[in-house]
Amino acid sequence: MADLVDNATPAWKARLNDMTARFNALPNNRKILLFAALAAVLSIVIALAAFNRDPGYKILFSGIADRDGGQITAALQQMNVPYQLGEGGVISVPSDKVYDTRLRLASQGLPKAGGVGFELMDKQKFGISQFAEQVNYQRSIEGELARTIESVAAVNSARVHLAIPKQSVFVRDQQLPTASVMLELRGGRILDAGQIAGIVYLVSSAVPNLPIRNVSVVDQDGNLLSTVQDGGNNGMDRRQLAFVRQIEADYAKRVEAILEPIFGRGNARAQVTASVDFSEVEQTSETYRPNSTPNPSATRSQQIMETLGRDASLPSGVPGALTNQPPSAASAPLTLPPGAAPGTATLSGLPMGGASGSVHREITTNYEVDKTIQHTKQPQGNIKRLTAAVVVNYKMVTDNNGEAKPTPMSAKEYQQITDLVKEAVGYNQERGDSVNVVNASFAEAVPTVSTKDRLVEYATDNAANLIKYGLLILAVLYLLFGVVRPIMRDVVKPAPAEPLEGAAGEQAAATGGRLLAVAGEEGAEGEGGAGSLESQDPKEQQRRQYELKLQGARDLVRADPRMAAQIIKEWIASDE
Repeated sequence: MADLVDNATPAWKARLNDMTARFNALPNNRKILLFAALAAVLSIVIALAAFNRDPGYKILFSGIADRDGGQITAALQQMNVPYQLGEGGVISVPSDKVYDTRLRLASQGLPKAGGVGFELMDKQKFGISQFAEQVNYQRSIEGELARTIESVAAVNSARVHLAIPKQSVFVRDQQLPTASVMLELRGGRILDAGQIAGIVYLVSSAVPNLPIRNVSVVDQDGNLLSTVQDGGNNGMDRRQLAFVRQIEADYAKRVEAILEPIFGRGNARAQVTASVDFSEVEQTSETYRPNSTPNPSATRSQQIMETLGRDASLPSGVPGALTNQPPSAASAPLTLPPGAAPGTATLSGLPMGGASGSVHREITTNYEVDKTIQHTKQPQGNIKRLTAAVVVNYKMVTDNNGEAKPTPMSAKEYQQITDLVKEAVGYNQERGDSVNVVNASFAEAVPTVSTKDRLVEYATDNAANLIKYGLLILAVLYLLFGVVRPIMRDVVKPAPAEPLEGAAGEQAAATGGRLLAVAGEEGAEGEGGAGSLESQDPKEQQRRQYELKLQGARDLVRADPRMAAQIIKEWIASDE
């Protein structure tokens, strides 16, 4: 009957007034219950949103010392950046200003807990001593190393102590430097062996002549993290071990790649073990060949010494008694060169007089000796021996019945596969390589986890959270559908009115009947020229009667709005 007032007031306003009147007519206990339910639902929604949303503040720095914390907060106040302080030296700022604030503080040298670096060298005073300058340089290296180590995610803070001995001019008195590193790890964090080795190598590489074995790393609990591995892992360091593992993995991939097209993916597995020689050998050898004949030999040097005899009457030789003695008779005849006159002698082709003269000639010739010098340096990482183990799954062969059955390889196929694997790994019998191929039936693969199993596993691992959120959702649904919905249904769409008893019922019935009667008469008059309703279909007659009554009611409301309003009030009051 709300259409009765369409021309009197707007539909939405009439509807709102109707809902307001019905809400005011509700008992007080139902009103309180409605407001309480709405407040509870709103509180739960806000709590869930606040619990799941990202915090407005994010950590800027953590583990900051009190002195640095005061400097940082003073700088934040100057930059007009809001901040929050937490336990453990935690400083938080708005999430959208974290990175910008860090950069601006870093330009000011904050925080300074990591120690000073090479900026200490910028503050050198005039006339500083060499010892003080060396101490400042060492402090700068320690600070820079500490800052670098602190960039590791698991390290909260670090301190580096260097002991650099004074250089000596005597080689035997030279001492190598040492280093000690103190690490404070973050809560619940640990360093693996690779990270510890990286820190040791970092410090060793930053200080000249600092060997790896002279670097010690300890944590905040005093546990020694760095260990010197002398002779461990067969004397190989981590890089050599990684090299061996890489070689073995490459050979295994080669074998699997060449067998995959034959047996299918996942039907061949290979493991290769490599024995690698990392020893560095340097060899120098000298080889002397037998002397050759004089003609093709090369003359290295030649020395000729000739002595010319003199007159016996003249003194000669070393002064003394023996010098004055006459020479003895010649023991061998003197052969003259061709063309020389008898009684003469020659020295280097020059004739000399005197029968008593003599010539002494000595020739010393040195020849080069054949000599070969060979310097050989063998490279590191030579493969000494390879062993390969290959297992191949049975092939699926379809029998006469059309069923696929696993079938082992024949002897010929086995030999072919073995030869193929040997070629893939570069088999060398001389160095003792071995290849073993096994043909066996693989076990059934583990079935993949279904979605149902994953959901069950997730529900098991997060049972507490699921129960908590489930209870909250049930509470919200109960408040909405069990409390709020019934009350709002009565307000928006009230239940049909019960018939009134007594005078009120008779008055409402009379008023409504009079209204409908008037509407019917006016509708009949307006439809008089349209023909009788009896000649039409029953459904069409009912529709026409409804339209006539509705049009008559509208006309009555236009003619007498007060009477229509009074009737509606009586109907609303009858709901009580």
